[in-house]
Amino acid sequence: MTQVDFYILPSADPLARLDFACKLTEKAWRMGHRIYLHCSDAAQREELDARLWRFKGESFVPHGPAETEPESLVVLGLGDSCGNHQDLLVNLDLKVPAFAKAFARVAEVVVEDPAIRQAARESFRFYREQGYSLQDHRLQRL
Repeated sequence: MTQVDFYILPSADPLARLDFACKLTEKAWRMGHRIYLHCSDAAQREELDARLWRFKGESFVPHGPAETEPESLVVLGLGDSCGNHQDLLVNLDLKVPAFAKAFARVAEVVVEDPAIRQAARESFRFYREQGYSLQDHRLQRL
């Protein structure tokens, strides 16, 4: 059964989700995981791509778009397909993608923005009703 982790950030800035996604991705990639970063739209994906390039001066996380680099260890995707990825899903969309059940782990990143918190509550209810193993992590600082 898929493990779902909710990371609750002490920020109201929606861009803090992308910064945290970069940190989480780097850590998981260094541990040997394959990561699928599910974005809500092309603008969010472009911003996340830019942040992955510059978020930490001394490190680099190789990544690419899911459509052109599906076998990369770290991909940024949109839409209804996650390709062959089944390890870690970092969901940055406001709804649970239909393919979430294919992953061993799902990370939901939440900030104090009202729309994002409400979407996270709905996602939490969905995961709970489906019987997923749930864990929340309340972060003190970024």
